Amino acid sequence: MATGDHREAGQDDPESEDEVYEVVDLTEYARRHQWWSRVFGNNSGPIAEKYSVATQIMMGGVTGWCAGYVFQRVGKIAATAIGGGFLLLQIANHSGYVEVDWKKVEKDVNKAKKHLKKKANKAAPEINTFIEEATDFIKRNIVLSSGFVGGFFLGLAS
Repeated sequence: MATGDHREAGQDDPESEDEVYEVVDLTEYARRHQWWSRVFGNNSGPIAEKYSVATQIMMGGVTGWCAGYVFQRVGKIAATAIGGGFLLLQIANHSGYVEVDWKKVEKDVNKAKKHLKKKANKAAPEINTFIEEATDFIKRNIVLSSGFVGGFFLGLAS
């Protein structure tokens, strides 16, 4: 017997394995098990039933402040990067280092806008579902939501 031919009976033999594999279509699975259904679904229940008003306002305020602070920092960094990149491109263009075909840029941007509009129209039902569930969550947990909004504005200001 050759060294590579030595196998125990039933080992590494696809015919002897009785395992059944289920094929999962990820797009269908994602449509049926949306993550926001678990977060905002009817099973989550209003937080008002679980915590006092002061606790809800404090939780909402702290999480809102953190989100606002991060949003402010990331927004400044993104604005600086985009503005600085555009400024450098303009300087390089006027100095003669780079020639930019602005007509082509405008044409490509318009093409991208049309493509995004088409994709947005296809995704509209899922987005509407998300918005409706988020609105329902906010209505059921108005104290927590108002604390979050106030904290978010404080985070933006700090």
